[in-house]
Amino acid sequence: MTSARMKAPTTLQALAARHGLELRGDPAIEIGGICALSPGKPGHLGFCADPKLRPQLATTRAAAVIVSPRDAASYGGNALIAQDAALAFAAIAREFDRADEFAAGIHPSAFVDPTALIGAGVGVGACAVIEAGVSIGAGSYIGPNCTIRRDAVIGEGSRLEAQVYVGPDCVLGARARVLPGAVIGGRGFGFARSKTGWVEVPQLGRVIIGDDVEIGASTTIDRGAIDDTVIADGVKLDNQIQIAHNCRIGAGTAIAACVGIAGSTEIGRNCMIGGAAGIGGHLQIVDNVVVLGLAMVTKSITAPGVYGSGLPAQPAREWRKLVARVRRLPTLEERLAAIEKALKLNPPEGEEPGEQDDF
Repeated sequence: MTSARMKAPTTLQALAARHGLELRGDPAIEIGGICALSPGKPGHLGFCADPKLRPQLATTRAAAVIVSPRDAASYGGNALIAQDAALAFAAIAREFDRADEFAAGIHPSAFVDPTALIGAGVGVGACAVIEAGVSIGAGSYIGPNCTIRRDAVIGEGSRLEAQVYVGPDCVLGARARVLPGAVIGGRGFGFARSKTGWVEVPQLGRVIIGDDVEIGASTTIDRGAIDDTVIADGVKLDNQIQIAHNCRIGAGTAIAACVGIAGSTEIGRNCMIGGAAGIGGHLQIVDNVVVLGLAMVTKSITAPGVYGSGLPAQPAREWRKLVARVRRLPTLEERLAAIEKALKLNPPEGEEPGEQDDF
C-alpha cells in the first residue's frame, strides 16, 4: 500500500480525540498521511490488524501505528489503541482520502434539461446528460459521461463516477456510490416464445435503491418487469455483478464480484455472497446466510448458515481422479439399489428407490 496524504497534517492527539481512541506516546507528533507497516514512512500513520503483520511492528518507520490492545502490549512506539484496528483505520483513512473532492457547478459540455432539479452544491462532469424531470439531491456528484434518464431521482450526497447509466424513473437513495460503467435500470431480459421466434416483453418496473448503497464498476441491475427491482439500505455490491429483473436484496447484504442472480429472487438481510456464485431465479434466501464463492444455488435457502461452493483448486492428477469417481456415481447407485432390493432393505427414510436431487 502506498502512502496517502491529507490536506494538512494533524496531530496524533487530534486523531485520538476525533475517533475515540486511546493514545500512547507523543500526543503532539504530526501525522501527514497513512502508510503500510513495512517499510513505513516518517510522519505517517500505519496500522496492524492482521496477526501476520505483527513482526513488522519492530521495524516499521511509521511515526505511529493503530494497534489492538493485544499488540499494544508488545509495541513500544507511538500508538492509537483500538478494540478493532481495522475499523479504526477505515474511519481515519477517510480523512486522508481526497479522491472524492469535486467542484460544484455544471461543466459547459454537459446537457441538463431545464426541467431537471439540481440541488445545492452539485457537481456535473463533462459530457454528462441529465434528462427532463430528473431530481439530484444536494451535494451529489455526477461524473463525466454519466446519463440520467427522465424522471430519475438521485439522493443527496451521492456520487456517480464516469459513464454510469441510470434508467427512467429509477430512484437512488442518499449517499449512493456508483463506480464507472454501472448500469442501473437497463431493460430486463424478458421474452415470450412464439412460433416465429422470441417476442419482447416490455419491462415496466423500476429500480429502487436505498440509502448508503455502493454499486461496483460494470455492475448491472435490471429494471423490473412489472414490480420494481429493489436494493435495500446499506447493500454493498462489488464489480461486474448481474442482478436480474424483480430481484430484492435485503439491507446490509454484501455481494462479491462476478455473481449472477436470476430474475425474481429474494436475498435476505445481512447476507454475504462469495465471488462468481450463481443464484437461480424465483428463489428465496433468508437473512444471515453466507454463500461461498463459486456456489451454484438452485434451491431456496431457508435457514441461516454457511453454504458451500465449487471444488477448491487441487493438483490436476487428483482432480481427474475425483471427476472419474463422480462420473461413476450413477453406476454405483444402481448397483447399491440392486443390492438393497436383493437383501430386501428399505431405502433411507424420505427417499424412494432411485430418487435423485434435481438441479
